[in-house]
Amino acid sequence: MTIFLILAPYGVYSFLMLVTSAATSVFAASAICFVTVAIDVACGRSVKILAAGSAIVFAALGLYLALLDPQLGTLGVKLSVDIGIFVISLGSILLRRPFTLQYALESVPAETAAMPGFLYANYVITGAWTVAALLMAAANLVLLYVPGLPLWTSLAVAFAARNSAIYFTKWYPEYRQIKYGAPDRALTTTLPTTLPTAR
Repeated sequence: MTIFLILAPYGVYSFLMLVTSAATSVFAASAICFVTVAIDVACGRSVKILAAGSAIVFAALGLYLALLDPQLGTLGVKLSVDIGIFVISLGSILLRRPFTLQYALESVPAETAAMPGFLYANYVITGAWTVAALLMAAANLVLLYVPGLPLWTSLAVAFAARNSAIYFTKWYPEYRQIKYGAPDRALTTTLPTTLPTAR
């Protein structure tokens, strides 16, 4: 259920970008983000940095498209969303609350959450997603300013970055358990296994 709530806004956004306007797509994604925040609040869980931040990014982009620049191209919209994800992810690290930590804390025993390695692992995994978002934004930026490049280059970078982060998210807790003997395996099933992307 957690993974569905994380991915739903981005899945809807990506699908709607194919069949309707960018403004409609981002407003729909923002609405879904706000619904996921409401579900967390109703269930007594914390408001997630990723969900709330994504709601703001989508809503701000929708207002920009509706009021200032309705002609912003698909690449510009994708770049804006990727930069938004990057800012949310990096911001959560700078605020000393890596976004993966909120999901993990709600799913692991208190003794696991109290271990020093638990917080460190969340910083590392959130860092991996931050790098992935930066690479995806950079790929779109290059396509935006070097229009001769084929579109598949951006898709290839996004695919490689996202899948590398997915692999790392699954591998790193297992590596820590083998190396340190800490019960970080709980992270494997509680952390987001994919970063939402504008693909």
